[in-house]
Amino acid sequence: MRLAYYPGCVAQESGKELDMATRWVCRALGIELAEFPNFSCCGSGFVDEANEVLNVAINARNLAIAERAGLDVLTICSTCQGMLTLANVRLRDPAVKGRVDGALKPLGIEYRGSVRVKHLLKVLTEDVGLPALKAKVVRPLGGLKVGAFYGCHLLRPADEMGSESAEEPHAFEDLLDALGATPVLYRGRVMCCGFPIQFVKPETAQRIAATQIDDAKAHGADAMATPCPLCHISLDSFQNKAARTVGHALDLPIFHLPQVVGLALGASPDELGLPRHLVPTDAALAKIGTRAVA
Repeated sequence: MRLAYYPGCVAQESGKELDMATRWVCRALGIELAEFPNFSCCGSGFVDEANEVLNVAINARNLAIAERAGLDVLTICSTCQGMLTLANVRLRDPAVKGRVDGALKPLGIEYRGSVRVKHLLKVLTEDVGLPALKAKVVRPLGGLKVGAFYGCHLLRPADEMGSESAEEPHAFEDLLDALGATPVLYRGRVMCCGFPIQFVKPETAQRIAATQIDDAKAHGADAMATPCPLCHISLDSFQNKAARTVGHALDLPIFHLPQVVGLALGASPDELGLPRHLVPTDAALAKIGTRAVA
């Protein structure tokens, strides 16, 4: 399987451990990542709020680059998945397509609409398949209770995203089960992490993050795992601030999706970049008989 790798901005800078873990998992599963340094940011929803057509044009350009290579796109960020997918949907509107085509023409770029955008979660559960993935597990995550945290853009708007139920999804939980972990069901798993308002109303954002973390803990989670690096920033990088805001300790490790997969497939915590996390993962790693050394 060969896919155009769209890592997004965070995985290339502050969240480099997500890129490390993705590359490790893809090598282990025989997924070839074709890289395109000329991919641009997806706009992360912020450009979309200011200028919808510009945001569609930005993403149509990215999709056209993959289309020219004859490849579908692999994303590892819920927000990137949302923006690229919504661009495909909005280009069905002839008026939008006409304006976007006009914006791209001076660049010598044309997008015909043939590229599928696939998040790593879907590639693992549908393209690789859970039986095949389970057969490659060498370090079952038995004893580890994990609360999946989907992120908004992977599920919503459900009709346009072509996603499973936005209220009762199960793909991530099915994946965790195949890896030997115990999935934890809790209401917060489909709620917002607070990131969109982190830099406008930080205290509100931190209370939102703390609410989801407390919910996962109340249902027995030893850790949370997310397919979105922006959610990871809210839940891991800002967890100490969230704890101070709500006045009690949170102390819950937050994994990226490919990190839990990599652990089950035999990667070391260091190969997956776990020492980069701000919330230590030691207690969760101890439950599966491993630890980081970096």
